[in-house]
Formats: sequence, C-alpha cells, structure tokens
Amino acid sequence: MRDIKNSRFSIVAPVYNEVEFLEKFVTEIIKVLTNLDILESTEIILVNDGSNDGSGEKIDELVSKHPGLIFGIHLARNFGAPSAITAGIFHSSGDAVIIMDSDGQDDPIALEKFIKLWSEGYDVVYAIRKSRKEGWLFRLFAWLFYRILSISSQIPLPLDAGNYSLIDRKVIEVLKQCPERNRYLPGLRSWVGFKQTGVEIERRARYDKKNRVGFRGLWTLAMNAFFSFSYVPIFLFRIAGLISLLLCVGLIFFALYHKLFTGLAVTAWASQLITTSFFGGINLLGISLLGEYIARIYDEVKQRPIYVCARISGFENKTKTNSK
Repeated sequence: MRDIKNSRFSIVAPVYNEVEFLEKFVTEIIKVLTNLDILESTEIILVNDGSNDGSGEKIDELVSKHPGLIFGIHLARNFGAPSAITAGIFHSSGDAVIIMDSDGQDDPIALEKFIKLWSEGYDVVYAIRKSRKEGWLFRLFAWLFYRILSISSQIPLPLDAGNYSLIDRKVIEVLKQCPERNRYLPGLRSWVGFKQTGVEIERRARYDKKNRVGFRGLWTLAMNAFFSFSYVPIFLFRIAGLISLLLCVGLIFFALYHKLFTGLAVTAWASQLITTSFFGGINLLGISLLGEYIARIYDEVKQRPIYVCARISGFENKTKTNSK
C-alpha cells in the first residue's frame, strides 16, 4: 500500500488553443484535488504546445494566480500532444504523474479512482473510454482503430484507452529513457510493463463541441501507433507478394494449357494489362509501406529533440533542461 497523504502528484496537461476553457479546467481540477485533500501536494503543469490564441498568456496568468500549484511550459512551436506530454513528464516531480487533456473531455472525477488504485499497488492506471460524445463516424473509426491495433500489435494493448492515466514515478523514469520521436504514448505505456489496470469512464464532449485534432493529426497518430508497435503491414505485403507469385504461375499454366491442348488464343492485351496493373499496384503499396518504416528510421537517426522549450514559468526554484 502506498501512503497518499505523504505522496506528491503531478498533473500534466498539453494545451493547444484552449484559452476559452483553461480557467474552467483549472478550477475543476482544483475542486477535485481539494475534495481529495491532496491540493497542497499536487503540481499542475500546463504545456503550451505552440498555441496562437492567447493560451500562453492565460497560462502565465494562472501561474501568477496560483503560485506553487500551477507551472507553465511554453514550447517553441506546435510539436504535437505526445511531445508536449513528454515535456511535462520531464519537468514533473511527483511520485505519480497524471496525464490528461485540457479540453474538458477527460473527467477529473476519475482521479479519485486512479489514486485509490495506485495506493493499492498499481503502477499504471489508465482510463477506458466506455462511451464517447463525438459524431458517429468518428466513434466508428476510433472503435476500428483500437481493435485493429490491438490485433496487429506485438504487445497486448488495452482497447479504447487513450492518454488519460496515472503513472507511477518508477514507470515515468523508464518512459523518459524511450527516445522515440514518433511517439504513441498509450503504446509506450503498455510496452514498459509493470502492474497495470483500467478504469471505465465516460469521455465527455469538448467544451466547444469541435474536434481539436483534424484528420491529418489523427492520421499521423494512427500511423505512429501502427508502425511503432506492429510489423503486420510488412507481413501483409509478404502475403500479397506470395499471392501475386502464385497468380503469375497460374496465368502461365493457363496460357500454356490453351496453347498446347485447346488451341484457344488468350487475348494478349487484356492479360498483360491486368497483370501489369496488379503487380504495379502491389509494388507501389510495398514501396509505400517500406517508405514509412524508412522515414521513421531516418527521424530517429537525425536525433532531433522531441521538443524544444522556449520558456517556462513558475519553475524559478527548479533546474530543468530546455530541450529533450
């Protein structure tokens, strides 16, 4: 059993153009922490991920309003939520780190269950989204994404589990050693192991009813997940190559049979067009899949920082690095 009263907690929340909701988000968090009697032992780290709507100034205002409770990290540009979360993790100091969105979709009420399970010995407690408030098409794609990823992954990945989670310090230290540039945090969280469990919660609607991440961002997240934790695309291409070879052999025997035994002519242009198109499509698909893996290898080889911190606020008495 872990002692909650003598433990410190860090809440890390990436922020991208959330100026309209930040005040309410912080107020809601403070209310929950007060009810749990851990407000004095918690730090809230807001990571400004290159916002351009005044969120950075709002974070500075909240830091001044709640000194010692709220801390701000301002990245040099928009690096994406995984990188922003990574920045918050590197600046956190709690015995347990809670990762959550700042747009109102992650219900802070779940913090009580998270902390209770952590005190009972679980090293990672993650939220399982039992229901969502997005449109039916988004919900369908999300449902398919988690299930296809779970089936194809090399390691067991929980269904419908996003970033919202509580992670013990010893797990955080392992995650800090993971140098990936194209990061899928729920996958990394599962990969490290330790004692984990999930809590079913209802994922709330965004405060403005609009999706923060567009199609491109969701596509990038999905590709990071699949290509980081699955070799199934390569395996499927291998199967397609085998099928193509068998089809080619079949067409050869088909043509020879009619040439030698029936005397029927096989229309040359039709068969050539079909086979050329088929093999051309297979080759292009394979090249694109290999290109994805090679591009990610190239990203890792360049060894660029996962994030670049422009400035911090509220950490005056702490020494942190400006990039990682």
